[in-house]
Amino acid sequence: MKERPPFPVRLDFSAGKPTDRRSVPRFAGQAQSPGARPSGHPLSQGVGMDSSAVRMNMVRKLVQQGVSDPMVLAAMQAIERHRFVDTALVNQAYEDTSLPIGLGQTISKPGVVARMLELLRNGAPGKLGRVLEIGTGCGYQAAVLSRLASEVYSIERLRGLHDKARHNLRHLALANLHLLFGDGMVGYVKGAPYAAIIAAAGGEAVPQAWIDQLAMGGRLVAPVSAGAGAPGRQALVVIDRTPQGLRQMMLEAVHFVPLKSGIA
Repeated sequence: MKERPPFPVRLDFSAGKPTDRRSVPRFAGQAQSPGARPSGHPLSQGVGMDSSAVRMNMVRKLVQQGVSDPMVLAAMQAIERHRFVDTALVNQAYEDTSLPIGLGQTISKPGVVARMLELLRNGAPGKLGRVLEIGTGCGYQAAVLSRLASEVYSIERLRGLHDKARHNLRHLALANLHLLFGDGMVGYVKGAPYAAIIAAAGGEAVPQAWIDQLAMGGRLVAPVSAGAGAPGRQALVVIDRTPQGLRQMMLEAVHFVPLKSGIA
């Protein structure tokens, strides 16, 4: 892949717009993210939402739901979801539910985040390469992605959420995560091609720009309209770019905010 452009970046659209799946993940020895407690502290330390036991309980529920990728589970255990929700909703941070984050947007259920990330990784033996995330939101999924990819570009069209994500992520100081303000429907061609693309909003179809920016051997995971026979409903779509062409799979029903163009 070519070199990434220098950062910080602001996009201006004003002119127009082998991880062995049979293995059991171990979390006791996982390196902690910047800003977490020193590694010498037992993981059981902490109180309330800061306790790793709370996150471990969430991870156990993810395993019960069928998530088995050790890297995904470790990343979900490492990132403190309560840091990305409003104070009034902190007590619900580790429940398997979506929560409002302002401006009509939501933070996805942990189960949905883990499911989509597991699909995105597709059993990769190590970290993914360069990943594009459409819809930064509050920054939670971007933080999890940063532990699963060598480099993450995350783009958000709403200035208020872009700023909120920057604030939420500051304590982690993630050098491989780049937050972009711009129109996610056009992707980010300067960072392409991407080993993986993931979207947190659903439209009638996957924008051609995303397909064009997907690397050979890459995978895209996004919600899309379930079709004319199911108005208002969405399903997960997985698209793989192979030497023989694009391969698409439609999976389970999901519910995401609508995909929109432009910036606001």
